[in-house]
Amino acid sequence: MKKLLLGFLLLLVGCTQQSDTVEWHMPTPYSDGVFHTQNILHFVEDVETLTEGKFIIHVHSGASVFKHPEIKRAVRSAQVPIGEILISLLGNEDPLFQVDVLPLLATNYDQAQKLWMISRQEIEKVLAQQNLQLLYAVPWPPQGLYVKREINNLDDISGLKIRAYNAMLSRLVQLMGGIPTTVESPEIAQAFSTGVIDAMMTSPSTGVSSQSWDYVSHYYDFQAWIPKNMVIVNKKAFERLEPSLQNKLLQAAQEAEQRGWAMSEKETAEKTQILMDHGIQVMKPSQELSEQLAQIRQQMAQEWEQKAGELGKRILESYNNAQQQLISQNSH
Repeated sequence: MKKLLLGFLLLLVGCTQQSDTVEWHMPTPYSDGVFHTQNILHFVEDVETLTEGKFIIHVHSGASVFKHPEIKRAVRSAQVPIGEILISLLGNEDPLFQVDVLPLLATNYDQAQKLWMISRQEIEKVLAQQNLQLLYAVPWPPQGLYVKREINNLDDISGLKIRAYNAMLSRLVQLMGGIPTTVESPEIAQAFSTGVIDAMMTSPSTGVSSQSWDYVSHYYDFQAWIPKNMVIVNKKAFERLEPSLQNKLLQAAQEAEQRGWAMSEKETAEKTQILMDHGIQVMKPSQELSEQLAQIRQQMAQEWEQKAGELGKRILESYNNAQQQLISQNSH
């Protein structure tokens, strides 16, 4: 009842304009300590500064108002004018939202940036059809495999119960020979201690926050994919803003995206070092495992292309061509 009342109050004041001041309310799924939320707090400070206090955004972090899967719907229905969500969480709506979690496609930040530049406009088109507008997107650190022993090939992974948090990861685990198992982040430690899972594929950030050194010994830095969060606004709410406020909001968003990518890279380096400091062996996959994973990458890209249709085919072709050009340039 308390949550329903708070939601009703936000519906009333989520986008208000009294005198010369606009006030928005913004739900986010993560706590204040997560770098994505820290970047958002910086973003809203920039908005207020750039508009000389005429535009104020109140951040409600930690899924305190809407649960993560509810945020997009809340923004679309104008319960709140702005919110943050993991892009791949929307994969069931449209395969386009899964492009950044295609395993082993973009395995470093430069590649992830290229893939984002190629796919961004198409994602914006899909959002626009739903009365939504993209402000910016920021990646998480790359995803790797946490296990209790050394892994040299897929035979060593066969039969392991591996934590999976979306459909794409579940499919990857299946193709690797593992058993996909759903476990929420706060339950990771208990799941390992009770034998619910034997391994997990996640970022250095989650590896540190879940104190993975208490139950695993190896971290394989696959850099399997680099998923992104996006900040979206209700399109009609945006259009109701004065042009000067629209421009300042977009300016702050552009700066937030640039800052967020840098924060993500820093987060990756710092959290990977913490894993090492706590005794976890940070490893690269063996040549044999890399070759096996490359075959899985090709199969999953083909499966995704079939779901995404002609648009998916064009995105993959554009990305692969950009990669080939880079390889060609570096070889000269």
